[in-house]
Amino acid sequence: MARKRNRVRDLNPVAPTSFGEDVKRVRQARGLLQKHLGTATGYSEGYVSKVEKGTITPSMKFAKGCDVAFGTGDLFAEQLRRLMDVDHPDWFAPFVELEKAASEICDYSTNLIFGGVQTREYARALLRSGQPLDTPEQTAAKVDLRMERRKLHESDRPPLLWLVLDEASLRRRVGGDAVMRDQLRHLTAMAEYPAVTVQVLPFSAGAPPASSPFTLLDFPEAMAQPPVLYSEGQGIGRVIDSAERVKDARNRYDRLRADALSPGQSLDLIRSVMGERSP
Repeated sequence: MARKRNRVRDLNPVAPTSFGEDVKRVRQARGLLQKHLGTATGYSEGYVSKVEKGTITPSMKFAKGCDVAFGTGDLFAEQLRRLMDVDHPDWFAPFVELEKAASEICDYSTNLIFGGVQTREYARALLRSGQPLDTPEQTAAKVDLRMERRKLHESDRPPLLWLVLDEASLRRRVGGDAVMRDQLRHLTAMAEYPAVTVQVLPFSAGAPPASSPFTLLDFPEAMAQPPVLYSEGQGIGRVIDSAERVKDARNRYDRLRADALSPGQSLDLIRSVMGERSP
């Protein structure tokens, strides 16, 4: 396990260099100066220079700006996702791809808000705490990728999303009161989406049917992809397609939903906790 963590971490210094070299190669082939690319992407000439030298991790905004400026489709955006693998380590990447294809997502969160509905500042606080050796640029790149997951649920044709949040995830003070207030406000806004259902498992419900977070994914019939269970621990996660394990998780999820507050009561509790964070 330690070997895998080291390998993922070692990608960080290499990826910006490889990305920057490709940016420089295409920029020069297009006859553009660094200042021209900076203007086109909304960054300074100095920022472009640092990206090309590999001294900073480029943002997703910059990668997409390069694609627009160069007319390369989504080449650089996809390259950044692959090379950096900043928020999607090897054990998480398969889940992210399945999540994009899912028709229904059922998630149980114990201590933290589900990644697909996190706000930018909430995600930044989590990443800074969990990966303190990252540079600010690396953290920013990771936040950008997490926001890509969020877009899935704000699209024109989102998957059905059912969230069961332990009350602890609402009360854990991630990033401070202002960050938590904005996160809870965003959660209430997401709950208004027709495709989203949010329930809170209150402390008063007693012992929960499941002690660890997990996610269930269902897929369109045309995919012929069986449902899967995603289970995550400290620094490791697994996508499980065992019918028996998936069935057991679904039974636990049904019990979680039964023990949780109704969607309306859940929103009331979320707003109450949000009010506690007011200055």
